[in-house]
Amino acid sequence: MKTEITKLLGIEYPVIQGGMAWVAESHLAAAVSMAGGLGIIGAANAPSEWVRTQIQEVKKKTDKPFGVNIMLMSPYADEVAKVVAEEGVKVVTTGAGNPEKYMSMWKEAGIKVIPVVASVALAKRMERCGADAVIAEGCESGGHIGETTTMALVPQVVDEVSVPVIAAGGIADGRGMAAAFMLGAKAVQVGTSFVVTKESIVHDNYKQAILKAKDIDSKVTGRSTGHPVRTLRNKQTREYQRLEAEGASFEELEMLTLGGLRKAVVEGDVITGSIMAGQIAGLVKEASTCEELILRLIKEAKELMEGTKFYE
Repeated sequence: MKTEITKLLGIEYPVIQGGMAWVAESHLAAAVSMAGGLGIIGAANAPSEWVRTQIQEVKKKTDKPFGVNIMLMSPYADEVAKVVAEEGVKVVTTGAGNPEKYMSMWKEAGIKVIPVVASVALAKRMERCGADAVIAEGCESGGHIGETTTMALVPQVVDEVSVPVIAAGGIADGRGMAAAFMLGAKAVQVGTSFVVTKESIVHDNYKQAILKAKDIDSKVTGRSTGHPVRTLRNKQTREYQRLEAEGASFEELEMLTLGGLRKAVVEGDVITGSIMAGQIAGLVKEASTCEELILRLIKEAKELMEGTKFYE
């Protein structure tokens, strides 16, 4: 399945793995890239030397393209931006900020820059500053979210920019992938489905929480602070929502979730930790390898786009 994105990035399939903090490390990124997609290392708030080590570990496993997701609000963002250039990383995706000040350095290093955007205005700005593509991420996605749904956001972004658009948020199977292509996307970014893959090193408790999730288990906290986050409901989300309803301060709410994602991913605390997962978690029913997941997405999407009769 060749698209503008597969040609741009030198990958076999138009499937990008989400740069999820604490989840998207070298094992997962390498497995996705070896399977023909684009594996991503999630730099999150990690120091630059950790990111460098992860990059070098992926290089040991595969010579296929992979990327690094840089959270631009990280205190280490400047250092990480230099590391990806020094290490010859092929692709950088960005979130939580504006990557304009790094563009010239990355372009000189031959890096393809793909910012994550949650609005048309930001997509247009990223195109003006030299982005090679954009990831239009709807609020169905796990973790920090915007306000617009994928189905509403993607076609509006497609209509307003000339660079290729990657759809993200609420995509777990070939039906979601086919729908994204119908909306004008040239690839999809998948997060939650990759969390439960066999190569993913997240704690089994976290994986089981996703595999057992129902459609009503997805909750958004933090709207009152201006930083909404989508997770699976548990004791922590109930307490957070109670405090929000009572008008708790930003500091009090922050203390409740501080380190929560690490607790869930690494320690397996799915009671008081943050189980970040997309709204699509209820569709994720089995743990496959990265290759099996990608091939299934492609097969299902192709069958739908080539063989389905939608009308008489």
